[in-house]
Amino acid sequence: MNNINGGPGGRRSGMASVDFYRRVPKDLTEATSLGAFMSICAITVMVILFFSETLAFARTAMATSIALDENDQPQIRLNFNITLMDLHCDFVSVDVWDTLGTNRQNVTKNIEKWQLDESGQRRIFSGRNREQREVIHEEHAETLEDLHANGEQAVELNPDNFKSFLQSHEMAFIDMYAPWCIWCQRLHPTWEKFAEKVHELQMPVGVGKVDCVVHAKLCQDERVMAFPTLRWYKNGEAILPDYKMDRTVDALTGYARRKLEMEQKYKDWEAKNAPNNQDGQRTRPTMGASRPEHPGCQVSGHLMVNRVPGNFHIEAKSVNHNLNAAMTNLTHRVNHLSFGEPITKLPPHMENTPTMRKVKRVLKQVPEEHKQFNPMDDKVYVTKDFHQAYHHYIKVVSTHLNMGSSDSVNDVNSITVYQMLEQSQIVFYDPVNVPEARFSYDMSPMSVVVQKEGRKWYDYLTSLCAIIGGTFTTLGLIDAMLYKVFKPKKL
Repeated sequence: MNNINGGPGGRRSGMASVDFYRRVPKDLTEATSLGAFMSICAITVMVILFFSETLAFARTAMATSIALDENDQPQIRLNFNITLMDLHCDFVSVDVWDTLGTNRQNVTKNIEKWQLDESGQRRIFSGRNREQREVIHEEHAETLEDLHANGEQAVELNPDNFKSFLQSHEMAFIDMYAPWCIWCQRLHPTWEKFAEKVHELQMPVGVGKVDCVVHAKLCQDERVMAFPTLRWYKNGEAILPDYKMDRTVDALTGYARRKLEMEQKYKDWEAKNAPNNQDGQRTRPTMGASRPEHPGCQVSGHLMVNRVPGNFHIEAKSVNHNLNAAMTNLTHRVNHLSFGEPITKLPPHMENTPTMRKVKRVLKQVPEEHKQFNPMDDKVYVTKDFHQAYHHYIKVVSTHLNMGSSDSVNDVNSITVYQMLEQSQIVFYDPVNVPEARFSYDMSPMSVVVQKEGRKWYDYLTSLCAIIGGTFTTLGLIDAMLYKVFKPKKL
């Protein structure tokens, strides 16, 4: 009675009543060859599925989603490095405009310019972009009619007498102007007085002038890109660079006098040393030869622009000249253009910083289709005719790359970059308007989230249990069915 009601045997019987895994006595089971075969099959299937599930658990996949851009920074950094193939650095201006009313002309902060040689390599550092110095103009009480009363000393040149004038004067100083140019109009009386001064001092310099509106082909052949262009000639050859200093009679006279003095020193040296002495190269004076001045400029730097639609454009302008629209060529090469903190084409001292090591680690895991950070790099946009330029339209999309296990954008394996979608087309200008290379940008209100997606550990364990239970049950049912079909018939 004790065993039935309250003894140890009764307690065991009570616990056994909740046993989910009850045992079948061995004498009630039967081992068969079919069962052994099915057991081997079950073990094989479980092992294969186990390893497949483990590999799937260890492997991660890239998932892309679209979300509202929650970036609350008011400005974004725009990085650029652009080469103007046929525009002198003196005339390169970077302007910024946006829909908030920003209108910055000739931005100078964080921008550098390099003058290029004929092969496109950097030759002269033009310095950080800075405000151009306004040259001094001289005021005159006399009118042009008064100055021309005794005849014009500055010879009016045209295609018929231009070459002969240069041949008849070993040294010549020529003003190439346009009558509508305000700077040319202010220079006219000064140039006439300068010509009279040269005549009074009996300086061996021919002073001439060319109307580039009437004789446009002549000025085009001489590659006149701005008005007025004051150019020195020696023996019919242009001596570059062009005159760019103050436009007063004294300044012009001083420039001509220095040119003549350098030439005379060279002649004296040549007469004294050239026939007999070949060792005087170190003391040879400069003869004022033309310096190669290829009209190419590389402008680079960065701008802080508002996160609204806008554009920055590169155009030819000068505070001391009117540009010759007929000679303004905006062919350019985009060496680099990107938004946000720069992550490519960095100087060596920035390559191994902790930030860049983090960026490189994250980018190694990102598919190539999500690396459209600078699609315009190393592309050349050629305009074959004048009065046209390329305009570029850029859609900027912020992209959050999350390659860590956390969903937070502040994770050590997460960075925010900016991808770009770009289209370009040629825009035609009126003959009186100076073309500009325009880069219009628009910030997308949506952002792209690229992150790794892996399976949770509990999902993995659930799958393993399903594999074991499902395989065991399924093959058990198959075994029972086959046993019934193939079991021996009783006589």
